[in-house]
Amino acid sequence: MQLSRLTLKQLYAIAAVYRTGKVSAAAEQLFITQSAVSVLIRQAEGALGLALFDRTTRSLVPTAATEEAIGVIERILGDLDALSLTMGELRELRRGQVRLTATPATAQAFLPRTVERFRAAYPAIGLVLDDCAPNQFLPNIRQERAEFGVGMPPPDRGEFDWSLLHDDPLCLICPADHAFGGRTAVAWAELRDVPLLLSRRDYGVRTIVEETLLQQGIRPTLGAEIGFLGSAFWMASAGIGLSILPQRLTRAFIGGDLVSVPLTGPVRTRPIGIVTRRGRSLSPSSRSFVDMLMEEQGQP
Repeated sequence: MQLSRLTLKQLYAIAAVYRTGKVSAAAEQLFITQSAVSVLIRQAEGALGLALFDRTTRSLVPTAATEEAIGVIERILGDLDALSLTMGELRELRRGQVRLTATPATAQAFLPRTVERFRAAYPAIGLVLDDCAPNQFLPNIRQERAEFGVGMPPPDRGEFDWSLLHDDPLCLICPADHAFGGRTAVAWAELRDVPLLLSRRDYGVRTIVEETLLQQGIRPTLGAEIGFLGSAFWMASAGIGLSILPQRLTRAFIGGDLVSVPLTGPVRTRPIGIVTRRGRSLSPSSRSFVDMLMEEQGQP
């Protein structure tokens, strides 16, 4: 007996002949010729070393061996049909899940419109967002709690792939009645001795701010260190200091007594992109979400 020589075509032929009792009916069901059905049955009998059907003038009668085996054969074929259906639904985005990770501020700045469009287009696809602290962003991807993330370039490009989504220019957040409030731009060099609200060091924007100020020969004057970027706005409004944040993050908070002023000399940006594990393919649903997000941000 050589079960490894059995093929799916042979199993489908056995099941079809068992159900119909006739080669002609089985051939119609399988959309092949009668001779092809007969060949498949003979090949299966050769591989198994057993007769599967007794031939009569009018029909094929299952042998005892076939009666014993047919339940297993139909379960195999049923599982394969279910697998084919599942793969088709995943491919056509009629089932699946998008698992992504981002810090709360990045998620708020970049995801709402894409999530809205994606849910409208593919209502059967689940969405799982792990909005995490910065130090959990890469571990979420590394440990496969998320298929991909939206964030800054990872320091270890050997482990992760990164594709640019948007270069977000940094700007100064200050009260409208501040000396900088009515300006069209502020130079970094003007921030000497100005109390600043700086994010924790595990936020990438902190590194960009400190490096840029040091290039101007300025040691930052710390007004306060914050762990949640949203706190920068009420603290700036309260006069505790001025904040430097990516422009996208300011949209939900700027207004009333706060203004956003571009920083120049130089213009610095915070790059945001799609982070994935190197060598891992995205699921069809996640791939479609990323494509839609790229389209929203004007990336090819």
